[in-house]
Amino acid sequence: MAFTNTGTKPATSGTVTFSTHIIGALGIDWATITTTQPLPAPIPGGTAKTQTYTVCVDSWRVPLGMHVETQKATATWR
Repeated sequence: MAFTNTGTKPATSGTVTFSTHIIGALGIDWATITTTQPLPAPIPGGTAKTQTYTVCVDSWRVPLGMHVETQKATATWR
């Protein structure tokens, strides 16, 4: 993911929250698991940083025939 600080002051801390959906074989959304990770701070004003994240879900939450999709990521920084 790329995080861009469009302001003039550095973003010194923050979090990114991932919403990972557990999808059944027929396309039904059975559950949403949220995971929070730190942002790649500091991000100086007017620049961007890229960070790769691994989102894990317990195997018992995803029975045979189901799959996971991370459908939303929300960043909050200070």
